[in-house]
Amino acid sequence: MPYRWNQTASSEQELRLWPHNSLPPRWAMRVVLAVFLFGLIPLMAVLGSVLLWGLLPFMLLTVLGLWFAIQSNYRARSVFEVLTLTRTQARLVQHHPQRGQQEWSCNRYWARPEMHERGGPVPNYVTLTGDGREVEIGAFLSEEERISLFDELTKKLREPVAQL
Repeated sequence: MPYRWNQTASSEQELRLWPHNSLPPRWAMRVVLAVFLFGLIPLMAVLGSVLLWGLLPFMLLTVLGLWFAIQSNYRARSVFEVLTLTRTQARLVQHHPQRGQQEWSCNRYWARPEMHERGGPVPNYVTLTGDGREVEIGAFLSEEERISLFDELTKKLREPVAQL
């Protein structure tokens, strides 16, 4: 699961959420290299002719375009969220590469998770409500992960404060 609970102090828990990334950077480099090498195979047939110089720029543009697309995807997936639960407070910090950092906090007693099965941007949309505001949490997770997250949030927020 792309989220993890940590016990940061005797009275504090932290939930870190991040989007799933199926292509690690090391493998991204291998994919780009494989596309380049397989792109060279058809160019071997026209080696030594003028046609090579007509096809080579398109092959290089393909490899460069793939590289920039993968890098753009990594930048977009550098978003993560941190929910901190203390004895009295619930605090959510969302880190986004374009929007910067957004924060929400409220008294833990009034914080409650809600699941919107329909009507949200994604099915089983999870939000936290408290202090007169409603904020999304884990919108980048899969549907099954959001359902599991909702169950865990409900359980953690209902725990008596003394158990933290």
